[in-house]
Amino acid sequence: MKEKRGQLIVVGIGPGAMDKMTFEAYRVMEECDVIAGYHVYVDLVRDSFPDKKFVTTTMRRETERCVQALEEAASGQKVAFICSGDAGVYGLAGLIWEVAQDYPDVEIDVIPGVTAALSGAACLGAPLIHDFALISLSDLMTPWEKIEKRLRVAAEGDFSIVLYNPSSHRRKEHLQKACDILLETLPGTRVCGTVRNIGREGEETQIYTLEELRNVHVDMFTTVFIGNSSTKRIGDKMVTPRGYAREKADGILEP
Repeated sequence: MKEKRGQLIVVGIGPGAMDKMTFEAYRVMEECDVIAGYHVYVDLVRDSFPDKKFVTTTMRRETERCVQALEEAASGQKVAFICSGDAGVYGLAGLIWEVAQDYPDVEIDVIPGVTAALSGAACLGAPLIHDFALISLSDLMTPWEKIEKRLRVAAEGDFSIVLYNPSSHRRKEHLQKACDILLETLPGTRVCGTVRNIGREGEETQIYTLEELRNVHVDMFTTVFIGNSSTKRIGDKMVTPRGYAREKADGILEP
């Protein structure tokens, strides 16, 4: 069998803080020759690995970014291709696998990370204890009509809902539009929350009702949580019970 010439490892670095990434993610970056990725994410780790070569691109140049990283690997380098959160959840792990078909000599691997739905939920309390749906409001690659359908189905299914990419300079009204769709099914009193800059400087959490959330201005660094019919506010936290107390009362669980 022909030996691989280089290695590219797609790494989910979590929300950004070094102490919030996995040991495996840190080890891969420590052992690699090159760290590649979106410049904003690379800047989060640059100071911790000053001896590495860095390969970056700006936003909307995802395919070019993947090609650059694969070219480095094809030259015999060990490359850590980093994504925020988890590389397989709205990250570039899928695109790397597609583009890597043109680089058969490069070994590919993927290291999971903590996606914003999980790290943000921890900041808010426990909003995702039961089933939940994860929906991006970005219509760059998904038609808005399909996003609307997913929002309606998630609301009708009584899922807790996590919204990624709730707003940007071009999509300032998307969160308001999403709330209007959800309000067709859900009560305006439904417990909701937002987390901004998860695991980074300036981290901030807020609790709202769905009606209040409709008028909140957020940015692309904000993750939005909409509770299900059981979600409650406990102090400044957002908690979705799974039914343990009821099961104990019914004698299903041992006291």
